[in-house]
Amino acid sequence: MKYEENIKSVAVLEPDYLGFIFYDKSKRNFENQIPEIAHEIKKVGVFVNATVTHIHEMILKHDLNAVQLHGDETVAYCLELREANRPDLEIIKAFSMSQGFDFKILESYTTACDYFLFDTKGKERGGNGTLFDWELLKGYKLDKPFFLSGGIGPDEVHQVAEFLKTPMAIYCYALDVNSKFETEPGMKKVLELKKFIELNAKEE
Repeated sequence: MKYEENIKSVAVLEPDYLGFIFYDKSKRNFENQIPEIAHEIKKVGVFVNATVTHIHEMILKHDLNAVQLHGDETVAYCLELREANRPDLEIIKAFSMSQGFDFKILESYTTACDYFLFDTKGKERGGNGTLFDWELLKGYKLDKPFFLSGGIGPDEVHQVAEFLKTPMAIYCYALDVNSKFETEPGMKKVLELKKFIELNAKEE
């Protein structure tokens, strides 16, 4: 999210999370103040190889409930981040999926973060607008819940519903949608999001 009125409009749809990117190389980089939204909606700060100090400052400034780490953050870094902030802060560690991904690297992160996020490997650190082969998740054997991300858009409602019926989705905690619901980076199509939510509810 990037624009105040758009943030408020999307918040009316009552998503579980709203994301704000704090990465100056991103076209969605957020530089304003997050407007007041319902307390039930968790505010997520998205960071790429930021210092723990910077993340801590953004958590305090924006009263963030969660951080999504989209860089090369180590296990030690995640543990340091948790130690430096309140215990209820959710830590989401993103990993880029491609053929041959070694799921063993996730094992050491299980105690350092609350959720994994599986995204499509691309030129950008997320927001590439393309799906990855969800069949890759057959290789995921851990019980850590994860966010499914990467190019999920209005046309993927049925595909998502079918995926959620498979054993691969047993620990799928949330869907992360972004670029396919935009008119421009950071500006979301509220009506299409509303329809997507409604259609997903019907498919369940």
